[in-house]
Amino acid sequence: MGIISWIILGLLAGVIAKILLPGRDPGGLIGTTLIGIAGAFVGGWLSAKIFDRPVQNEFFDAATWGAAIGGSLVLLIAYRLLFGNSRD
Repeated sequence: MGIISWIILGLLAGVIAKILLPGRDPGGLIGTTLIGIAGAFVGGWLSAKIFDRPVQNEFFDAATWGAAIGGSLVLLIAYRLLFGNSRD
């Protein structure tokens, strides 16, 4: 999978993570989208290094999607813990 595929996967994973974890984020839609993209990369890396389950090079692989969504959720929770979960 190329970099563009990971970015698209990250955008979609960020939306899914936002649906699973509703509420206001300090960064708004753009911040959540960027967290989704970073979460896809982090989820793929964690899957390969820690869980010894490298992601496949297929866009429609369930493990790849699970890793991307899981990474997005982890980063979104960490972001909310560090920067608060409401905007003024």
